[in-house]
Amino acid sequence: MAYWEKEIRSLIGKAIHRFGLVQDGDRILVGVSGGKDSLTLLNLLQERQKRVPIDYELIPVHIDLGFDSGRAEVLKGFFEMHGLPYHIEFTDIGRKANSSENRENPCFLCSWERRKQLFHLAHRLKCNKIALGHHKDDIIETLLLNIFYSGEISTMLPLQTLFKGKITLIRPLALLEEKKIERFAKEMELPFGPSGCPSSGKTKRREVKELIESLEKKNRRVKGNIFRSLSNIKMDYTFSKWRD
Repeated sequence: MAYWEKEIRSLIGKAIHRFGLVQDGDRILVGVSGGKDSLTLLNLLQERQKRVPIDYELIPVHIDLGFDSGRAEVLKGFFEMHGLPYHIEFTDIGRKANSSENRENPCFLCSWERRKQLFHLAHRLKCNKIALGHHKDDIIETLLLNIFYSGEISTMLPLQTLFKGKITLIRPLALLEEKKIERFAKEMELPFGPSGCPSSGKTKRREVKELIESLEKKNRRVKGNIFRSLSNIKMDYTFSKWRD
């Protein structure tokens, strides 16, 4: 096994142990969009099942957004080839979010509706956890997006308990950089592809990603420093809340 492959498996294991993401008896709904991140997540979690001393179940779920991208059929074949129980939900979420009536923020509405569907399906499929394919770059970009556009310091968490403990969101790729995930997905020949979303590549997240990339050209430690800052908060040097 190549060094870079060992590193990827080591980092997902490190995240699972550090944040306590997977326990014996978990029934995990894995959100699979059909992109490189979610397919890598599913692949690594299934592979890990064979070599860890705990039992957990995986149920990949794909929310078809109604873009007629053909992803649902591709994923159906992939899930069946790997012997996984799965569920595909057909919706018109994407078309509604990108309609002329919702031009301001299609990504917010689409994400919100997809998340609601996942919560509903987790309850229906009796899953106690939902695994999402967000990675280290997503966490960093979300922090800056919330600072720039929401006026708050917050980001995605590797572990987040919701609905009084009934559902727990986990992000096992939290310590993995996107470029490593992309390499893994290509080397493993995972069937990832575009969602067909017309807003793809035109978002504020893309702008933030490009900003980070430009800063990294001058200082390669920038991204790592932003990530480390999330666990290095000096409360004595932050403002307390005040009224405007």
